[in-house]
Amino acid sequence: MAIRWMRRMGGSFGASFLWIVSLIYFTQGFRSFVWTAVSYQMKDILKLSPSSSQFMFSIAFFPWSIKPAYGILSDCIPINGCKRKPYLVIATVLSLIPWPVLGLISSLMNSHNFLTALLTMQNLGSAMADVVIDAMIAEAVRSERAEFAGDIQSLSWLMMAVGGICGNLLGGYALSSFRICSIFLLFSILPGIQLLSCAFIKEASSEYPDIVDLKNSNLQERLYSSTILPVGASKSEALRRRKKERNHDCSKLSYGEAEDVKEKGSLALSLRRFQSMRSAIYSLYDAFKNPLILRPMAWFFFSHVAVPNLSTVMFYYQTQVLHLGASFLGASRVIGWFGLMIGTYIYNQYLKRMKLQRILMLAHVGLGAVNFLDIVLVSGLNTRLSIPDKYMVLGGSAVADAINQFKLMPFLILSGQLCPPGIEGTLFALFMSINNLGSSVGLFYGAALASVLGISTNSFRNILYGLLIQLFSTFIPIGLLFLIPKEATGLASEKL
Repeated sequence: MAIRWMRRMGGSFGASFLWIVSLIYFTQGFRSFVWTAVSYQMKDILKLSPSSSQFMFSIAFFPWSIKPAYGILSDCIPINGCKRKPYLVIATVLSLIPWPVLGLISSLMNSHNFLTALLTMQNLGSAMADVVIDAMIAEAVRSERAEFAGDIQSLSWLMMAVGGICGNLLGGYALSSFRICSIFLLFSILPGIQLLSCAFIKEASSEYPDIVDLKNSNLQERLYSSTILPVGASKSEALRRRKKERNHDCSKLSYGEAEDVKEKGSLALSLRRFQSMRSAIYSLYDAFKNPLILRPMAWFFFSHVAVPNLSTVMFYYQTQVLHLGASFLGASRVIGWFGLMIGTYIYNQYLKRMKLQRILMLAHVGLGAVNFLDIVLVSGLNTRLSIPDKYMVLGGSAVADAINQFKLMPFLILSGQLCPPGIEGTLFALFMSINNLGSSVGLFYGAALASVLGISTNSFRNILYGLLIQLFSTFIPIGLLFLIPKEATGLASEKL
């Protein structure tokens, strides 16, 4: 069954396209392999406090908050006539370079500033690759292959999940067997393969259609005359013939006249690209200021900002106080991935017809329950009830990821419902960026709270107060659910 499905997909999209999609999403999930090592580098080698580490992470992940910029660039400014392949190559190079540099130059790996800069560069490349591959998928499933849209998206999520499970399982083992610099070098193999795979991507040139009309109609007629093609001629053949015809007509012009035409064509092309970028930005602005779009996105943003993220603080507590090893923490994150899958299944089976306001309210109540589990763990109440710390961590990880999926799924569905025709891709990227920006601000908030409470590597006496603040903050967004449309449900087919 699965083999037949893959063959059907391969026949529609081509093996090279499915390979690059699978590789990029697998790499996105497998990033946990190397980012676990980054966490230990900050804690054990750089001796950073929990708040300092979390602050560095919030800076490093900021490129995920400006994803629409990458989409507008690739849509409006082709490189050598191509909109996707060159940007994917650039993104892959950006995500590749930091790892061998950090692995080979220990002075950079042990510098706070250089480490933050290189990690930010790596996330810039990963975020750009994510935007470009999503655009390639959207173009690939358009028109005659639209029936495969769900299949290609399922393949993407499947490969990311497989990458996440493998990355977390191997990440803990690698930390106990290799030096951190070696882990950086090992991970660089994946973006290296991705860079080589870019050579097999096929993309039709769009350089010539981008050129706007010239003022001189005679020269325009001589340079851009139509080409009559035989029936069944391909687009690439049309472009080759048009280019050959232009070169032939240019040879009839004087040198000065030809140079003038080239200069006007270049100017017209630059103007066209500028106008295209301006139009895309204005379209985004006009769509986003619509209250039906602005209010729900404001709620999702505020739902992250209002709650301090103390994940790095809990990582320090689990390793420094509970003495949980890297292998166990990696296994707990694998449980989290399975929790995410279970959460997706429960949502699709039982919650998708429920009103979004109620789903989001239940999600935040559930997140409050997860925060309460952390309070039980830190207070030691679980040991008095003969519940081992490891069981608390494993259970909390699985439940937290499942509940977060209850919140993410409505966000994705509501974003799809709100996107107006014509700018779906860019506006959806903007929605995801707002979500990511809210998460980054939540990390800043958590880092500031940990610093104010004096939580450090050797002092966790005030961590309980931080968790209590996090618990009460979790319920604040519930009071703002009036921003979510009342009639919206979890069904993607429902219209607002």
